[in-house]
Amino acid sequence: MNNFANVLTALVLLEHVYIVWMEMFAWETAGKRSFGKALPAELFRPTKGLAANQGLYNGFLVAGLVWSFLISDPTWSDNVRLFFLGCVLVAGVFGGISASKKIFLVQGVPALLAILFVLFSK
Repeated sequence: MNNFANVLTALVLLEHVYIVWMEMFAWETAGKRSFGKALPAELFRPTKGLAANQGLYNGFLVAGLVWSFLISDPTWSDNVRLFFLGCVLVAGVFGGISASKKIFLVQGVPALLAILFVLFSK
């Protein structure tokens, strides 16, 4: 089951690499495709800096999840991984409540599954 926990964590990590790229470097193109129904087209240019800031925070989640793969001590690795997956889950829950239920499904559910598999792989 530990391998499956690793795969789920890697999927959450890759999803957030995409989010970092979209919010920091492709807000007016890929961001518009993802959030075009939630924001009028004319707001993407003026909100580019805000999106980049959000992308930076997602980058910290990526860094933490990558770090969890580099820690040789299994207990520390799991604890770091659980912390950062927990951050992703909280962000997914908050986004699902405050913005769109889709955010919970796309970000929160994979993080929750990864957390469960990390916990039960011990």
